[in-house]
Amino acid sequence: MKIVGKILKLFISQKNEDGITLTHEQTTLSLDKKGVINDKFHSLDSKRAILLSSYESYTIANKNNIQMPYGSLGENILMDFNPYDLQDGDQIQIGDVILEITQHCTLCKGLSKVDPKAPKLLKNHRGIFAKTVTSGSINLNDTVSL
Repeated sequence: MKIVGKILKLFISQKNEDGITLTHEQTTLSLDKKGVINDKFHSLDSKRAILLSSYESYTIANKNNIQMPYGSLGENILMDFNPYDLQDGDQIQIGDVILEITQHCTLCKGLSKVDPKAPKLLKNHRGIFAKTVTSGSINLNDTVSL
């Protein structure tokens, strides 16, 4: 495998007692076959369990005067590598974890809470979903390999 980038940020999302989703930045994510452990999507749909996004998405938003804090795309993993050209079935290694791309992220109306222009602007740049092939941990600054 060839190193193509590194991990910039890691996140989990959890619902609080009022049902409001809160995003928490992490230094390490633990993944098993059901997704990101302690994330609200763990054990739900394994094909949509892990969201990978690129720093480039935030750059596009910034260039269009949309200020979004990291984690706004709902990503679990933010990388300095743009994964959006990867296809379903492609595999990516991050640290000791191997992920398989399952689908490109669909248009998310939730992004309109950040800015009404965001869903249309980022419809092809929000992220891609993956499932876990090899369980393990992902840490900040881990390398991304194809």
